Amino acid sequence: MGIYPKIGITGLPRSGKSAVLQKVIQMVQEERKNNSRKMYKDIIGGVQTEAIVENGERVGYACVNVRTGEKGVIAHRNIDSRNRILGYGIDPTELDRVAVPAILEALDECEVLVIDEVGKFSVESEAFVAAVRAALEHDKPTLMTLHKKSRHPLLQDIRRRDDGRVLEVTPVNRALLPYKIHKLLE
Repeated sequence: MGIYPKIGITGLPRSGKSAVLQKVIQMVQEERKNNSRKMYKDIIGGVQTEAIVENGERVGYACVNVRTGEKGVIAHRNIDSRNRILGYGIDPTELDRVAVPAILEALDECEVLVIDEVGKFSVESEAFVAAVRAALEHDKPTLMTLHKKSRHPLLQDIRRRDDGRVLEVTPVNRALLPYKIHKLLE
């Protein structure tokens, strides 16, 4: 167990997990821009998930490398796959192509690791699960969003960690949670 926290942000779908994560990222970047130790190439690295919206309607999800901006469509209504979750076809090869290298590179080159959306879609990639497990073994501040109800062994392991804190986003704490998480990262 390391000295740096592994923080999981959880909550019901559309509770604002990714918004809380984004706010914490902005706060960390702002704070560390001025007093960074320059041991690493970048402050924040890893992978974020963003909704794909067409005509005002959510039609899928993409994973995005935080450092490079490279994207991969991991779930979409139009993906023809036997593996369907919530009406979306899943393409785990895009996680392998974009998310896995983003996580592994961030371990060596960034101060803080971000893994957005450890859950329903992402655990379909064995390489992604392995990358997250490898990341958890590194002593590096780590911020993750976690699917609330998933029973996948990876999520259960994250919830049981001694060096982990899992915080739930609710309508009541959504505005203040980023400040609490930022304090935990210091």
